[in-house]
Amino acid sequence: MSSPGPDPARFVIVPHRPYQRGWWWLVAVLWPLTVAGTWYFASSRAAPSLSAARSALGSSSDQLEDAHTELRQLRQQVATLRRSDQISRNANIELQSTLSEREEEVSGLRADVDFYERLVGSTGQRHGLSVHEAVFAPEAGGTWHYTVTLTQNINRGAISKGQMRLSVEGVRGGKLGSVKWDDLLQKPASPGQPFSFRYFQQLEGSVMLPPGFTPQRVRVQLNADGNTVDQAFAWSDKKTGE
Repeated sequence: MSSPGPDPARFVIVPHRPYQRGWWWLVAVLWPLTVAGTWYFASSRAAPSLSAARSALGSSSDQLEDAHTELRQLRQQVATLRRSDQISRNANIELQSTLSEREEEVSGLRADVDFYERLVGSTGQRHGLSVHEAVFAPEAGGTWHYTVTLTQNINRGAISKGQMRLSVEGVRGGKLGSVKWDDLLQKPASPGQPFSFRYFQQLEGSVMLPPGFTPQRVRVQLNADGNTVDQAFAWSDKKTGE
């Protein structure tokens, strides 16, 4: 009976290769040198482009800052021009308003001159006591301020004296009606407003119209030296120009 032989799996035959250890040392030494060389080569090739890129970036930053500065200046100029334009517009509106007021004033003065020339001038038409105009203007509280102008030039040395009363004709509730002097003043048995003048006089006062009453005409009655003058005018409102 033969004894068992050694177990084949317990032993491995490895060939002896001493040159492989030297190869790994060579790789370990050359690899860092290769990496360093590659980095140096890449840096030397990329450095000019990187420098140019940095220079371009700096130039772009300067241009961007200049653009921002110019934009701020332009915005400031626009704001200044807008303010100047608004000031010019306001000044123009105020000037137009002033010119309009002056034109109205000149027109009124011309009308006054014509009125006085007709009244006291040598070529003016002669007439006795009469009403030149009756104008109303609204007041606070619902009252109306009236201005009635009386004239006469037939006798330049005479003084016209008497009393003036008003009545207003219009529509209320779809019906024609008239508001008498006592009702306008809201005082029963009110005397007429006295006047005394040589050439002309303006009588002024305030009256109250009933609620819902739409005025259309005003009638002026003058009593002087036993004579009566009765004249009617279309309602004239200074506020609306009617």
